[in-house]
Amino acid sequence: MQKTPIENYHGYAVHPSAHRMSDGYFSSNLVLERPCTSSGTARYQFYSLEYFSDEHEAIRHSHRWAHKWIDGRG
Repeated sequence: MQKTPIENYHGYAVHPSAHRMSDGYFSSNLVLERPCTSSGTARYQFYSLEYFSDEHEAIRHSHRWAHKWIDGRG
Protein backbone atom coordinates (compact mmCIF):
# COMPACT_ATOMS: atom_id res chain seq x y z
CA MET A 1 0.00 0.00 0.00
CA GLN A 2 1.24 3.44 -0.79
CA LYS A 3 2.17 5.89 1.95
CA THR A 4 0.24 9.15 1.66
CA PRO A 5 1.46 12.49 2.99
CA ILE A 6 -0.39 14.05 5.90
CA GLU A 7 -2.23 17.19 4.91
CA ASN A 8 -3.37 19.94 7.26
CA TYR A 9 -6.79 21.29 6.35
CA HIS A 10 -8.65 23.84 8.49
CA GLY A 11 -6.95 22.66 11.67
CA TYR A 12 -7.28 18.91 10.97
CA ALA A 13 -4.47 16.51 10.13
CA VAL A 14 -5.86 14.47 7.22
CA HIS A 15 -4.59 10.87 6.85
CA PRO A 16 -6.23 9.27 3.77
CA SER A 17 -5.43 5.62 3.10
CA ALA A 18 -6.57 2.51 1.26
CA HIS A 19 -6.20 -1.20 1.86
CA ARG A 20 -6.67 -4.12 -0.50
CA MET A 21 -9.64 -6.35 0.19
CA SER A 22 -9.66 -10.11 -0.44
CA ASP A 23 -11.63 -9.55 -3.67
CA GLY A 24 -8.91 -7.27 -5.07
CA TYR A 25 -10.78 -4.01 -4.54
CA PHE A 26 -9.43 -1.20 -2.35
CA SER A 27 -11.28 0.19 0.65
CA SER A 28 -11.16 3.97 1.02
CA ASN A 29 -10.26 4.88 4.64
CA LEU A 30 -9.60 8.07 6.57
CA VAL A 31 -8.29 9.29 9.92
CA LEU A 32 -8.71 12.93 10.97
CA GLU A 33 -6.99 14.45 13.99
CA ARG A 34 -7.47 17.84 15.57
CA PRO A 35 -5.88 19.36 18.67
CA CYS A 36 -8.44 19.56 21.48
CA THR A 37 -7.85 21.45 24.74
CA SER A 38 -9.95 19.12 26.89
CA SER A 39 -8.58 15.74 25.78
CA GLY A 40 -5.38 16.51 23.87
CA THR A 41 -6.40 15.29 20.40
CA ALA A 42 -9.77 14.55 18.86
CA ARG A 43 -9.46 11.58 16.49
CA TYR A 44 -12.07 10.56 13.92
CA GLN A 45 -11.71 7.27 12.02
CA PHE A 46 -13.71 6.32 8.94
CA TYR A 47 -13.37 2.90 7.31
CA SER A 48 -14.72 1.54 4.04
CA LEU A 49 -16.11 4.85 2.82
CA GLU A 50 -16.28 3.35 -0.67
CA TYR A 51 -14.60 0.61 -2.71
CA PHE A 52 -12.45 1.06 -5.81
CA SER A 53 -10.55 -1.12 -8.26
CA ASP A 54 -7.57 1.27 -8.06
CA GLU A 55 -5.64 2.20 -4.91
CA HIS A 56 -5.04 5.78 -6.07
CA GLU A 57 -8.77 6.27 -6.68
CA ALA A 58 -9.54 5.06 -3.16
CA ILE A 59 -7.04 7.49 -1.64
CA ARG A 60 -8.34 10.39 -3.74
CA HIS A 61 -11.86 9.59 -2.56
CA SER A 62 -10.72 9.62 1.09
CA HIS A 63 -9.04 12.97 0.53
CA ARG A 64 -12.11 14.56 -1.11
CA TRP A 65 -14.42 13.03 1.51
CA ALA A 66 -12.28 14.56 4.30
CA HIS A 67 -12.59 18.04 2.82
CA LYS A 68 -16.38 17.73 2.49
CA TRP A 69 -16.72 16.40 6.06
CA ILE A 70 -14.53 19.16 7.53
CA ASP A 71 -16.23 21.91 5.49
CA GLY A 72 -19.64 20.62 6.62
CA ARG A 73 -18.70 20.97 10.30
CA GLY A 74 -18.23 24.71 9.95
